[in-house]
Amino acid sequence: MIVPFYLGEQPDSEGRAITEIWAWNFEELEYVHNYIQWLFPLPEPSAFNSHAPIVDEQVIQSFHSNPRLRQNLLHSFTVMLQFYGLQRQESEDGKIIISKSEDYGNRKGEWVCMFNHNYLRITRILKCLMTLGLENEAQGFYECLRQIYQEDSNQIGSKTFHYWTIAVKGNEF
Repeated sequence: MIVPFYLGEQPDSEGRAITEIWAWNFEELEYVHNYIQWLFPLPEPSAFNSHAPIVDEQVIQSFHSNPRLRQNLLHSFTVMLQFYGLQRQESEDGKIIISKSEDYGNRKGEWVCMFNHNYLRITRILKCLMTLGLENEAQGFYECLRQIYQEDSNQIGSKTFHYWTIAVKGNEF
């Protein structure tokens, strides 16, 4: 179900097209909770959404081999970066850099705070990017999150940062 959804050929379990979700405002992205599993699917079931898709090896290979799927995943990632007040850039040598945007000061209050559900979303995003072929974006995002954690470790917490680290580095860090 996830490949046709990502290609814009089929809606999610709630009848929403991917382009509709991409067009949501920040309030919708914050308060609707059953879309993140569709934008960033994983190989394991969601503890929060029984209708969430689960990717298998065939889906993973589809994302790795189909540039349009990866481009649409990158679009989903860009939508969430904007929500977090972050931006994606590519350096001259091709390195992906995620950094704070001009809107970071306004957006930070929505998610950099104790026990925020967006921390779980970020773990999911990192894992998904690593699984579906956008490892460079995941690494760039992690580096940005590491800097934010250094500034606000009292709000994020070491356990959360540990989950983010495992999401991009596995258990070998």
